[in-house]
Amino acid sequence: MHIHILGICGTFMGGIAALAQQAGHRVTGCDENVYPPMSTQLTDLGIELIEGWSPDQLALEPDLFVVGNVVSRGNPLMEAILDARLPFVSGPQWLGEHVLTQRRVIAIAGTHGKTTTTAMTVWMLQQCGFEPGFLVGGVVPQLAGSANLGNGEWFVVEADEYDTAFFDKRSKFVHYRPDVVVLNNLEFDHADIFDSLADIEWQFHQLMRIVPRSGSVVVNVDDPNLPRVLERGCWTPQLPVSSTGNGVAALAVHASQPGEISTSYEGQSIGSRWLLHGAHNRANSAAALGACISAGADLEQCVESLSDFRGVKRRMEALVRINGAWVYDDFAHHPTAIRATISAVTEAKAGRVIVVFEPRSSTMRSGTHGKALVEAFADADELLVFSEHELAWNVEDALSGFDGFFQSFDSAEALANAISDRAKAQDVVVLMSNGALGGLRERLVAEHRP
Repeated sequence: MHIHILGICGTFMGGIAALAQQAGHRVTGCDENVYPPMSTQLTDLGIELIEGWSPDQLALEPDLFVVGNVVSRGNPLMEAILDARLPFVSGPQWLGEHVLTQRRVIAIAGTHGKTTTTAMTVWMLQQCGFEPGFLVGGVVPQLAGSANLGNGEWFVVEADEYDTAFFDKRSKFVHYRPDVVVLNNLEFDHADIFDSLADIEWQFHQLMRIVPRSGSVVVNVDDPNLPRVLERGCWTPQLPVSSTGNGVAALAVHASQPGEISTSYEGQSIGSRWLLHGAHNRANSAAALGACISAGADLEQCVESLSDFRGVKRRMEALVRINGAWVYDDFAHHPTAIRATISAVTEAKAGRVIVVFEPRSSTMRSGTHGKALVEAFADADELLVFSEHELAWNVEDALSGFDGFFQSFDSAEALANAISDRAKAQDVVVLMSNGALGGLRERLVAEHRP
């Protein structure tokens, strides 16, 4: 079968493309604003990418169009597909119907940490010999990509609460029919499609309604909002996990000393080295360990393999050194994730923390989280804000309470020059965006590569 994917360079749809190709399908795709790491991964796979949405792509005559949620009515190619009455499905529906029906499924859900938790889960199951299939919303060097069909009975999928497509407004995760669900945390996000936290809780409740009683729900008991989801109804045994010492937890991950963690479960207490930083990553590890135990993996073997997990691209990924300062790339774009990342950096910093932030997501551009940003950046020493998009709020006014050096930019070139001027030895520079930052990353690497 030939499938043509609209929005192929999104992290999720790029994973769909990789899975379809591995399954023996011919895969082509199109998108706009193509940038690494996903564009690089697709090119390496030999998948043909077409820039833009020209209706001329109908001449490819695919058997099926798979439509990402970046596509809406008015898109020229989508309008041509509709006019011609050609077959199309969403990415989550294709995944559910063509890959997951023959697998046991672990779905990793939550507002924050889904990608890292999913990658941790896959890594541990691989090291335990499970050979899982997976789809991660990012590129994981240790997994050699973001998606793989695998050979085992389990498939691990990052389970997003964002809507499925313009023609299916349910959350993506309802298509996956999981045996094991991880509920890592829950906050208000995606203000472009949800009006309130209660709306998101309702979608999570729909997920709970389809988890079999023979499965498992791994719950982060440190989160204050998840109990409301479970109170609506849960028909599946729960495995409570914690990274803060919550006594309700059956499985707990503790920070012992720098570079080490300890894990306790059913009378076992296992210490191990730890390559990551921050309380948020300890929470992610507790959730991932819970998922692996629910799949039947050995705890001691999981903990041992977790000690070698090195993380995901664009999650505190080291890029380059400038004037002796390390520059890291991070995906954080929600106030809670921003605060968690900065907190993790300050655990090991020697110099200043310089944050470069792009308010790019629909929620952030709307100003929904504007009031929370000053608090989120509180532990940073300097703040450089970049935006090439029109915002519904004034950056200078919103961040006037920031207690440190602050400057805003609308030029990636000017921002790159400012970073080069301000970064000093022992500083840490963190680039925070869920987008391309106007090509800033590539510019910094090209200008400062040894």
